[in-house]
Amino acid sequence: MADLSPQAIAKAREAVGIPDERFPRSVAIIMDGNGRGLKRSAGHKAGAENVRKIVMESARLGIEALSLYSFSIENWSRPRDEVNTLMHLYAEYLAGERPTAVEYNVRLRHLGRREGLPGAVLRELDESARVTAGNTGMYLCLALNYSSRAEIVDALRRITERAKEGALEPSKIDESTISGSLDTAGVPDPDLLVRTSGEMRVSNFMLWQISYAELVATDVYWPDFDEAEYHRVLRIYAQRHRRFGGVDDSNV
Repeated sequence: MADLSPQAIAKAREAVGIPDERFPRSVAIIMDGNGRGLKRSAGHKAGAENVRKIVMESARLGIEALSLYSFSIENWSRPRDEVNTLMHLYAEYLAGERPTAVEYNVRLRHLGRREGLPGAVLRELDESARVTAGNTGMYLCLALNYSSRAEIVDALRRITERAKEGALEPSKIDESTISGSLDTAGVPDPDLLVRTSGEMRVSNFMLWQISYAELVATDVYWPDFDEAEYHRVLRIYAQRHRRFGGVDDSNV
């Protein structure tokens, strides 16, 4: 098993040069750039291989949740061959990385709709969720067949059903009700949202959850987003002064 003791995590964080109080609890990444610089199929394969490195490094640094934007509902409009390649890679990745998830005490959470996903992908998702259910470490949230607006719509449908059944008073609905009905229920909201490849869009990703997240864009394409670049982004985050809508007291 990987050494994820408090002492090992403290040593790993010290090597990055960030004090504990400046580390994000939760990181979300829009993985962009797989199709640039490489053929799309090769780029997606390289991108899938890079996921493993960033998952391991996140667990090693004591990150509580890592959310990865893998495939949006809108991505179904891509060429059929590309979509088929991606679905094959997802099934292959999920099956192949279960030992790593167990070794690093990672819990898998699927974000997105099940409807429309191939049976092979659903089977691997379910098996990975089952195998990692007893883990107590970092949440790995894979946004697959995901749209934040669709997630919010689905959450509102769940809330409406509860209200219709008399299990919830409409006047009692608040932000925590909505948060608890999203796919990410129980997972810390992202403190840091990263987008690779230099684009400056959130692309319908975790719109509710990133309300107060710090945004960092890097020009590095996802397959080249290695541990050194990850550390650089984390140091950028650590330098931010987070106010959460309050008064800027940085000069006080």
